[in-house]
Amino acid sequence: MQKEGLSPNHLKKAKLMFFYTRYPSSNMLKTYFSDVKAAGPCVIRTPEMFVVTPLHSTVKWGYKKMASNDCHPKKEFNRCITSQLIKWFSNFREFYYIQMEKYARQAINDGVTSTEELCITRDCELYRALNMHYNKANDFEVPERFLEVAQITLREFFNAIIAGKDVDPSWKKAIYKVICKLDSEVPEIFRSPNCLQELLHE
Repeated sequence: MQKEGLSPNHLKKAKLMFFYTRYPSSNMLKTYFSDVKAAGPCVIRTPEMFVVTPLHSTVKWGYKKMASNDCHPKKEFNRCITSQLIKWFSNFREFYYIQMEKYARQAINDGVTSTEELCITRDCELYRALNMHYNKANDFEVPERFLEVAQITLREFFNAIIAGKDVDPSWKKAIYKVICKLDSEVPEIFRSPNCLQELLHE
């Protein structure tokens, strides 16, 4: 049965998917969240921002209400939901990169001089911080590949800072280009509307 709008379970599912993909495409998100359906018409503020609002909601200044005869509900809903999902993953990445920079600088302050000294294990403080954010209940087994990607990311930040590249306002873009190529295929089970029950209670 389809649910109306994005739910806390959808957020949890998205966070678990982040262990596999940091930069999902909009088409991919539509495929993996196909169980979501509209709760009402979209209220649009800008082309980049869409929110789902009930039919009876008051439309505030600056928003444009999409009348039922002005659009195809399914098409407009996809824009609403996809926009929110993209925003979620943007927030996930922001936290991820903030942690990476923080721990890279901490390592430098602690006297680390080589990337070979930087390893991500399930016992390290950085991994615990990431796991707490994306897998708070610790009821999902984080794939080994994520630890490898996290280690690569940490080392990229470390090398960039050591080289003094952080004086350039856009210094992180080079790191993003490396990490965006390291996404893994998200398991098919995540396509299921009941994937959380299947993943966490099997």
